[in-house]
Amino acid sequence: MKVSQECYKCLQGLVCQAAELATQDALLRQNAIGEGMRILDSEFSYDQMSIVIATKIHEVVKEVTHNPDPYRVMKEKEMAIARKLYPEIRLLYKDDFMGCLKLATAANAIDFFREPKLIVDDMRRTISFAIDDSQRFEAGLKGASKVLYLADNAGEIYFDLPLLKYIRQFADVAYVVKSLPVQNDATLVDVKRAALESEFGKVIATGTATPGIIFPLASAEFKREFESADLILAKGMGYYESLTELPREGKFFYCFMAKCKPVARSLGIPVNSYVAMQW
Repeated sequence: MKVSQECYKCLQGLVCQAAELATQDALLRQNAIGEGMRILDSEFSYDQMSIVIATKIHEVVKEVTHNPDPYRVMKEKEMAIARKLYPEIRLLYKDDFMGCLKLATAANAIDFFREPKLIVDDMRRTISFAIDDSQRFEAGLKGASKVLYLADNAGEIYFDLPLLKYIRQFADVAYVVKSLPVQNDATLVDVKRAALESEFGKVIATGTATPGIIFPLASAEFKREFESADLILAKGMGYYESLTELPREGKFFYCFMAKCKPVARSLGIPVNSYVAMQW
């Protein structure tokens, strides 16, 4: 999915947010914003994906501020909220496939641009899907031997686990996180800190520090796992934006909240609707 006009303002907000989180030094922050805006203005093109531009913005902010993980504190707060909420939200959903799927997708309300109260309020509402291909995906599991589960935000990992365990009844599952910090995305370190590594079983990394996936930057291991998977469950808008640039094969299953107008418009649904879509 390529950028639209509205993406410029969002990416501009990302520059300022990342710089403000990265350092308290006013001069470094000013320099980071200046370099981030230079990247945005030079890279913004309607032939480009927003995640490519966002990745370059994050790289320059980290470099200028000497902070390899600007979102660390924010991510820790989001994980603490998610960990506390999980026992309450888990009771809203059944233990069957649809219940586990809705539980996992409800946690996609977590987002670094949203107020914590809005996140909590959304997660406490039982969700319904504006696009619902869940039965098709569940049927496909019966013939699958290998599934990739592409994780999104770090706070979601608690909510992902029941769905992953359900899928594991039918196929081998690899839980995929980011190799290095980017925004509030889940990393190997986050899974270990949550003490859930053994429960997830096979956990691999993309080899990147990018929202979604930029394949030229991905590791050889991830590319092999990606190509050999029968089904790929992709959480979050970043994966939707990047994987929909690939040919439609029917093996992708997107689960996320459509938090912005361009993504919602591409799907023909209202903003903040939930999606469970086979692609």
